[in-house]
Amino acid sequence: MSEVLIKELSNQDIDWMSKIGYRQDIEPGEVLVHQGQPLDEMHILLDGELTVSLTQDDDNPLGRAFAALEGGKLAGREIARLYSGEMVGEIPFMETYLPSTTVCASTSSTVLTIPKVELFEKLQEDVSFAAHMHRASAMLLANRLQQMIQGIGNSTIVLSRPQLREALIIFAELHDSDIDWLITAGRVQQFSAGSVLIRSGRPIEALHILLDGALALNGAEDGGNSLVRAFANLEDNQSEVIETELGRLSRGDIVGETPFIEMESPGVTVKALRDSRVLLIPRWRLGAKLLHDVGFAARFYRVLAIILADKQQEIVQRLGYGRLRYSKGESLEQSFANELDNEFLGQVAIAGARFEWMLKKIGVE
Repeated sequence: MSEVLIKELSNQDIDWMSKIGYRQDIEPGEVLVHQGQPLDEMHILLDGELTVSLTQDDDNPLGRAFAALEGGKLAGREIARLYSGEMVGEIPFMETYLPSTTVCASTSSTVLTIPKVELFEKLQEDVSFAAHMHRASAMLLANRLQQMIQGIGNSTIVLSRPQLREALIIFAELHDSDIDWLITAGRVQQFSAGSVLIRSGRPIEALHILLDGALALNGAEDGGNSLVRAFANLEDNQSEVIETELGRLSRGDIVGETPFIEMESPGVTVKALRDSRVLLIPRWRLGAKLLHDVGFAARFYRVLAIILADKQQEIVQRLGYGRLRYSKGESLEQSFANELDNEFLGQVAIAGARFEWMLKKIGVE
């Protein structure tokens, strides 16, 4: 993935990062990011190889159960490998949770380390830099997520996640003017139960925002050749294709974002579970907007990066390692209550108001 940063960052971005950051050599086994510990720096891997792994305290019964299935070892379940050009520690700059994984060097490596304070200020003050960094981060997170999915396998572990969360991210992060543009650029389309919105293996031609109803993400059990699947879908005979439901989308969720971060389509078919209304924003119109409106681009790519980071967190949680607070003896209810702080509730209020405003302006009851 070394080409991502070179392709996405400008010369000014690279000059600033080279000036503010410092290089350090790390030996095999040395830890860059500790699971559950605050992170004050972001690292760019210049050379070498890093391992991303999950650890769990001995007093977590769910962690012990998964460890027993994996050979009795509690610590060090490897979920990804990172190579030259990857960023490490970028998720805490987009969210407030602690790192959910441990990252250490598997070979002698060199990293460029950038302090959190300076990076955060730069992202706030330089919208062009923010757009470039959030897009690069989204692309790298997407690649990391694909690694995790390939290692675990397509299952409900991967794609299921709490409802509301994605809608909260989208409508809390975007500005009113961004949502107004989406309404103007898009069109509302009704899909009856059983209708297909996106077919596995086919090009994705629009970003979809679910206004009302429910959608299912279905994947073929055998994977198979994507080209064969794409052209087989031209026929009505789907009896030979066995699909498994991987996840569901609810009001406010988006699907069809992968072309905008040059992410390979996950090979899922999106179907309406019941009568649903969707706002479709054509790919070419959204692409032009992202190219010419740097402020919108910064916010849009930040949204995608947060959603991808959130999916990673969900995988970690559903693998049985849980949120870090669980290992301290708190119940799920206590942990959830702790998340409902004033900032979170404020985001819920903003997101809800913007979504309802969108529905009202579109004319959806």
